[in-house]
Amino acid sequence: PGRRGGGRGMEVRGVARRKKNQLPARIAGLVLVIAVALLAYLLADRDGSPLDDIIGDGGTATTEPSVGAGAGEPGSALAALDALPVQEPIESPPYERDEFGAAWADVDDNGCDTRNDILQRDLRSTTLGQDGCTVLTGELTDPYTTRIIRFDRERNASAVQIDHVVSLSDAWQTGAYAWTDERREAFANDPENLLAVDGPTNVSKSDKNAAEWLPPADSYHCPLVARQVGLKTRYGLWVTPEEAEAMRRVLTTCPDQPVLGGAGPSQP
Repeated sequence: PGRRGGGRGMEVRGVARRKKNQLPARIAGLVLVIAVALLAYLLADRDGSPLDDIIGDGGTATTEPSVGAGAGEPGSALAALDALPVQEPIESPPYERDEFGAAWADVDDNGCDTRNDILQRDLRSTTLGQDGCTVLTGELTDPYTTRIIRFDRERNASAVQIDHVVSLSDAWQTGAYAWTDERREAFANDPENLLAVDGPTNVSKSDKNAAEWLPPADSYHCPLVARQVGLKTRYGLWVTPEEAEAMRRVLTTCPDQPVLGGAGPSQP
């Protein structure tokens, strides 16, 4: 009887040991099941999931910013471009220069027209007429070509012209058609939108936007596009899809380029 009782005791203790040894394995299995379920839940395609920001189509992870958003540092022209609305131009009503008021009006009431104000600002070694306004001669370092141009009003007044950085036609088709007459006149005479430049180069630019024309001098691509972005931001204009793409192509070569023409007096 003692041996039979001892055997049963050993059998009970053996079963207890086996159950004790199986417990960690069961816990490990349960943890694995929970982990798999949690991973499946996180990877599920849910609207608003944080993973949507880093997982592209097909489940490929990427850390690159999406095209047209978040690529520029705050205050940069690239960041300002990200915020501009993009849509096709308005072709009707048709553009008319008269909609922007008389050419080169004296909007700041300083007694000089806008053309001569800009010539005095951008040219050096200028001489003025008896009226104290009309620029007779001067020297310009043309930003579009880097050429030095000697301006002589009597000999060749068109050698230096005043360019609208954002042309009036482009502005009209991207929002200015809906402005008041006063706002259009202010835009046409805004010093931030005006540059004294080489005459023939200005003729080649005409009313083209960044998708259609960039200056011959590569060094001025970024400043020009940054000024266009700043002006369109300031005046609430939009960019066309082709224009936005061309602007981004330029500004990604100079991501720290500050936005230009984006600050100034409030407009009517």
